[in-house]
Amino acid sequence: MGLPDTGVAMTVTGRIHSVESFGTVDGPGIRFITFMQGCLMRCQYCHNRDTWDLDGGREIQVDELMSQIISYRPFLEAGGGGVTASGGEAILQAEFVNELFKRCRQEGIHTCLDTNGFVRKYTPIIDELLDNSDLVLLDIKHIDDDRHIDLTKVSNHRTLQFAEYLAKRNKPTWIRYVVVGGYTDDEGSAKRLAEFIKPMKNVEKVELLPYHELGKHKWEAMGEEYQLDEISPPNKETMEMIKKIFTDAGINAAY
Repeated sequence: MGLPDTGVAMTVTGRIHSVESFGTVDGPGIRFITFMQGCLMRCQYCHNRDTWDLDGGREIQVDELMSQIISYRPFLEAGGGGVTASGGEAILQAEFVNELFKRCRQEGIHTCLDTNGFVRKYTPIIDELLDNSDLVLLDIKHIDDDRHIDLTKVSNHRTLQFAEYLAKRNKPTWIRYVVVGGYTDDEGSAKRLAEFIKPMKNVEKVELLPYHELGKHKWEAMGEEYQLDEISPPNKETMEMIKKIFTDAGINAAY
């Protein structure tokens, strides 16, 4: 026997780590960014180490989050921006993010899904979430599976499958590629990634992100060793070399 229809919509609850009201690096324009709690990758350079715990952060309802977003809407609209769900990993809370994005689109607010593409099962909610996402930022950590595992402790198979799924759906996508010394700063890896991306007509550009140590203090605060302590940010020559590989392949790339 089913539950009676009361005519009252259920309120979706999620777990978030934090929000940023004037973000400028996670999607176009000025954006309200919700950092979702929980992640299954273990990236050595993660600058949000404190978002990994699935039970961390705080619970919040979509209504509460929307009230904050609406209060910033004039600034978001003036800056040509919108709302981004980041993390952690936003897809781990697909139902919550989908409801949030659905509400944003009803308000005429641009939505952006920032994800590592670690989709374990393609349920209908994933398709609905993509329907309600105006843009996807897909982080591809490494095109080589063994080196991806070394960098993140998990395979890249699900991420690459998700990239292909986005291409099949022709979903507007920006690929994000972090340039890390000794891991992703070599010509061979960039060329293989460019070859993978080139047939995908939905990819609007590749964002090359220079590695940085801004999250190092979070690892130290949690009593953990920061594995990339000896790695320096890439120089301009390295970034230009990586960028040229993508542009030579006919792919828009910038850093």
